[in-house]
Amino acid sequence: MTDLIVHPSKLSGIASIPSSKSHSIRAIIFASLAQGTSRIYKRLDSPDVHGAIAACRQFGAEIDEKGDDLFIRGTAGKFHSPQLEIDSGNSGQILRFIGALAALGEGETLLTGDDSIQKRRPVKPLLEALKQLGAHAASLKNNDCAPISIKGPCKPGAALICGQDSQPVSGLLMLSAFLEGETTISVNNPGEKPWIDLTLYWLDKLNVPYENDQYKRYKVTGKRFIKAFDYTVAADFSSAAFPAAAALLSESKIVLNNIDMQDPQGDKKIFDTFKLMGAQIFYDEKLRKLSVQGRFLKGHKLDINDYIDAITILSVVGCFAKNETHITNAAIARKKESDRISAIACELKKMGAKMTEKPDGLVIEPSKLHGCTLKTYHDHRMAMSLIIAALHADGPSKILSVDCISKSYPTFIDDMQKLGAKIEVV
Repeated sequence: MTDLIVHPSKLSGIASIPSSKSHSIRAIIFASLAQGTSRIYKRLDSPDVHGAIAACRQFGAEIDEKGDDLFIRGTAGKFHSPQLEIDSGNSGQILRFIGALAALGEGETLLTGDDSIQKRRPVKPLLEALKQLGAHAASLKNNDCAPISIKGPCKPGAALICGQDSQPVSGLLMLSAFLEGETTISVNNPGEKPWIDLTLYWLDKLNVPYENDQYKRYKVTGKRFIKAFDYTVAADFSSAAFPAAAALLSESKIVLNNIDMQDPQGDKKIFDTFKLMGAQIFYDEKLRKLSVQGRFLKGHKLDINDYIDAITILSVVGCFAKNETHITNAAIARKKESDRISAIACELKKMGAKMTEKPDGLVIEPSKLHGCTLKTYHDHRMAMSLIIAALHADGPSKILSVDCISKSYPTFIDDMQKLGAKIEVV
């Protein structure tokens, strides 16, 4: 495991943002089910993306990797039952998306994952919905988590699912696109709606007809196969949040390259929040450059359900605001790679932060942070948020086990060093 020593630093300059993990995984899965050969450019180089490639190969897709580009010959709407179990690693998207699409086949598919997947990432809503569509779907340890067994084929029909976590709903929408006929999906407690929009963006791109009734009811008219496509993966807004936050806390200017503000990723809303808190933000549409200038920060009450992954970095930024910051409607953050509400509160309190943990969020008071030894909980967003906090604390910090950063931003440490961060790799 790699540890870091992080010294206080003021950052400025230009950063190129890596490609979106969520788009990369969706593109790979849809291309693997398409008819013909699809070309995907600039996919993210991360363990989760490699896991999606491996899973789709097990289902019969032929995938040729050339640098960051992929050439995928799809299965024309058919997934062949894999001979070996599929390892989701640390990826909830692989577990929920591939788990749903496994129900297209007649044979049994087993999916497992790491300790977080097997203990923290519930899959019961998806399993119950798949059974309503005629599939066999079970948690093998009867704990509503992986390992799971899926056996199809399911048929078009009607399913009811809890939508607090968007991934099971997205998995069901993706499955419905390949069931020949109309499938109705009713959703209780719909949440993380922009991530549903991301999946619907792909259905639009691939000409799959659907109706969306306020995220509570969908009708999807599936078809046997979709046509192959070309796609260049957009930059990841959730990754862009970290250098942007560094600009705010350094009261300096950082320019982010490769940014498409028209892309449907929900996490781009964090830039509206940064602006609300006092940042100066300018976007050059022609050059796809986003400039973030830090200045006096004001705390606010923030409902972040639409951009839930931002909770850890917003907690850091809130410490440096001039009044209280209230983060609300974030209960689902407890079911991510770590319990992000509890984890970020615990680590920032070690640094001197004044914050109160709530069931669905945090109340953060203006705080002066100091360096100390910090845990990442093997959570990539925790690790990057704590690095940003340590760069703006008094004295050095030691951050343990940062290898998890490669999950979404493999060049993060190098990029921070280029912006002026004093980081030593241990």
